[in-house]
Amino acid sequence: MQAHVLPAVYGGAVEIDFCFGCHGIWFDHLENLKLAPEAIATVFKEMHRHRDQARTPLAGQLACPQCRSTLRQGFDLVRSGRYITHRCESRHGRFSSFASFMIEKGFVRQLTPVEIAGIAAKVGVIHCSSCGAPVDLRREDACSHCRSALSLLDPQAVERALQTYAHAAAKPAPGSPEQIADAIVALAREQSRVQREQRAQREAPKPAPAGLFAVDLLSVGLTLFSGLWDD
Repeated sequence: MQAHVLPAVYGGAVEIDFCFGCHGIWFDHLENLKLAPEAIATVFKEMHRHRDQARTPLAGQLACPQCRSTLRQGFDLVRSGRYITHRCESRHGRFSSFASFMIEKGFVRQLTPVEIAGIAAKVGVIHCSSCGAPVDLRREDACSHCRSALSLLDPQAVERALQTYAHAAAKPAPGSPEQIADAIVALAREQSRVQREQRAQREAPKPAPAGLFAVDLLSVGLTLFSGLWDD
């Protein structure tokens, strides 16, 4: 993990730990509630900066970095959806995936059936942002593994936060089904190109399964909104 010091509410600072390999954040007890709003923009930037880093699937059991006891997996529910949590029963802290953190803070919105149908017309299968399981958009409107709704970063919420703290100029926020689908295809092609180049150095290339896009909607949302962070 990499420690990052971020501004806290009412002054001061909070040190949180990013794991860019598994796309997660460790918060000591209640640290997730102490982050100042401008810290959210920093989290966005770090997530986007490491968007191409190889992702390691989460282990079946996660351990508390302080007491080494097994973290208890559960679900929390907020207005923007349900998300997975991993808590230390000794109250040392909690582990959140990037997707869970964004849902917790209200920076996502659930996609409508019409939007999902529009994306499915171009894209076959994506990965669930919460658990990583494949979701066939042509047959499912939610993750069949963890039952999480399909969500995307909310452009209005992101833009408000960034503008409030002078991290971006006012720009029209993207988010139509066509833009989302095109971004998924572009990300998948870029990932495929990188993988081909890596395999070419080791072995003969292997074709990717047809219709499978190894990206999730959180990665797509970060890509769509990355222009908001440019000076």
